[in-house]
Amino acid sequence: MKEQLEKIYTSAKEDLSKAQTISDLDEIRAKYLSRKGEFNEIKKNLKNLSDEDKRIVGSLANEITRNLETSIQAKHDEFYKKELDEKLAKERIDVTLPGKFTPRGKVHPITSTTNEIVASLQSLGFSVVPDALSPEVETEYFNFDMLNVPKDHPARDVQDTFYTLNAKNVVLRSQTSGAQIHVMEEQKPPIRVIAPGRVYRNENINARKYNFFHQIEGLYVDKDITFGDLKGVLNEFIRIYFGASRPTRFRSSFFPFTEPSAEVDVQCIMCEGKGCKTCSGTGWLEILGCGMVDPNVLRGVGIDPDVYTGFAFGMGVERLAMLKYAIDDIRLFFNNDVRFLKQF
Repeated sequence: MKEQLEKIYTSAKEDLSKAQTISDLDEIRAKYLSRKGEFNEIKKNLKNLSDEDKRIVGSLANEITRNLETSIQAKHDEFYKKELDEKLAKERIDVTLPGKFTPRGKVHPITSTTNEIVASLQSLGFSVVPDALSPEVETEYFNFDMLNVPKDHPARDVQDTFYTLNAKNVVLRSQTSGAQIHVMEEQKPPIRVIAPGRVYRNENINARKYNFFHQIEGLYVDKDITFGDLKGVLNEFIRIYFGASRPTRFRSSFFPFTEPSAEVDVQCIMCEGKGCKTCSGTGWLEILGCGMVDPNVLRGVGIDPDVYTGFAFGMGVERLAMLKYAIDDIRLFFNNDVRFLKQF
């Protein structure tokens, strides 16, 4: 058995001398040193020897095993270093070459404008309505009925509003004003919130109109709220958003859910009030609609209009972005033209 061990060891050293790769070493280790390897098979037969022979043969087997493991490990380190050197030489990077430019994405102008408007109104004490209270898919109850819109109002026609096939009287909201109904049904005054979001209208697409766009609805309900408070808040917002004081004007208007109602204009940023094609020669551009919350709307949500008053306003995000950055076509926001988007 001693001679058999030495013979196997000689054979292992010959195989080791012929090894060229780490893979060859793995095969040698498996052949001679694994559980089913040749040296282990010899050790299994030690039980058949006398105690003296067990001591001699067992000691020799352990010594040969250690020597072979040491030799294999030495070869492994040698091959590993060689392969690593070859890999480094092959994959060497020339640090003197110019780097490859990877363009970085930017925030979309609609998103950045929305964030800017929201931050401005938050600085005035408004909080953002949770998404659960401002859904894009609405019922006519929230989109029209509770906003004092008559059953025969033209806005309810399929020519103006997108109706879904989900269920009867389910629409894609045409305004973010429905959020104020959700909020007032959930909480009692004082209420001071804003609701940014996407809205949908069955419009013909052109330079000034799109069939979906973004609005921000504002609502303030408390005791002793007046139209003067509304003007103060909106004038301050305009000052913050445009970065300087700009002339504004409030024009009488009509909305079913506010009374009195008004539209707010700012001096045309294109011509500084002198009159141009953008402002149709008037020198003014409309930016939002507003008014005092109609008493019928307050009664509908269980708020006593003899105790509480409030105001609401709604603005188009695209319109404000167009005014601030002198953009003359709303379609540019949705065409995904990199030449346009990279400017922001």
